[in-house]
Amino acid sequence: MDSIGIICEYNPFHNGHIYHINKIKEMYPDSIIIAVVSGCFTQRGIPSLMTKKEKAYISIKNGVDLVVELPFIFSVQSADIFAEAAVFILNKLQVNKIIFGSECNNIELLKKLAETQLNDNQYNNIVKKYLDKGINYPSAMSMALEDLNCETITTPNDLLALSYIKAIIKNKFFIEPISIKRTNDFHSKKLNSKIVSASAIREALLSNKSIKKFVPKEVNDIIKKRKIDYFRLLKYKITLEKKDIKKYLTVVGGIENRIIKVINESISIEDLISKIKTKRYTYNKLSRMFIHILCSTQKDYIKDNNGIKYIRILGFNEKGQKYLNRIKKNIDIPIITNVKYHKELLEYELKIEEIFNIILNK
Repeated sequence: MDSIGIICEYNPFHNGHIYHINKIKEMYPDSIIIAVVSGCFTQRGIPSLMTKKEKAYISIKNGVDLVVELPFIFSVQSADIFAEAAVFILNKLQVNKIIFGSECNNIELLKKLAETQLNDNQYNNIVKKYLDKGINYPSAMSMALEDLNCETITTPNDLLALSYIKAIIKNKFFIEPISIKRTNDFHSKKLNSKIVSASAIREALLSNKSIKKFVPKEVNDIIKKRKIDYFRLLKYKITLEKKDIKKYLTVVGGIENRIIKVINESISIEDLISKIKTKRYTYNKLSRMFIHILCSTQKDYIKDNNGIKYIRILGFNEKGQKYLNRIKKNIDIPIITNVKYHKELLEYELKIEEIFNIILNK
């Protein structure tokens, strides 16, 4: 029996995710599907529209067998850190395949580019050359790959896929990466088919448009009136702490001075980012930075808590439970199914959940 890993955020869970799960079942009918899902906040640096429990419930209902959490300190990070942590968890859970959406749907190209990043001595020097010109890291990375291979990738799912493959190669995991052709444009805000991007769904919600055609009924019922705005809380924290915010993760290069200068005249997180953004900082990097400020994610804490210390189970069906029972004796880190017995280990994650619940008004 194949054990298939998927890495996801489900912000929100939509018809495209159902397509992904069903495609895996079509390709590998007797497989077990294990999802590593980010919780309260996502890799792009925004709060999730769905809680962890909601994501687990919807995932299991739509064909996933076992759902585990990607901890906050890895989920709100750059693609490489996000991907390596998720792949590490899946390797511990003994998956032999990871299946992901891809715009290019070319595994051999992705493997070739991953090998370049890991093994070509010129790669890092070329990236540094572009960074020194003030170009942001994702663009510098793509430009370096093009210089060395005459080929590159720039689309979000392919960039994540590249990070997954790098993690597999770097750690010598016996996991086969497999891609499924992505059926829609990640950035598109159009609502012109039953499968649209999560970005389009979030935009539709903000505009009070119906999303029921694009998500399962249970998801529509959960999020149709859910609006999340954490800017006032963030603004209060920045105003209170001022330059002390430089102790938080990714607040570097004196950017705290730019933030403090414009915080009082900013009216939203989008407005604040537009006022401080430069070529060096992507929108997503700044979004992640503000989540780290909001959640008091100190640089020292991250440095001292590097690496996956546990696997937290969010949900499973009967098949997933049997699989977990069969493999857990060979897993050398704690498997957490009941929070109350592991509060010390989960202390930081539980604090993040409290902040998230404030934002949700729960």
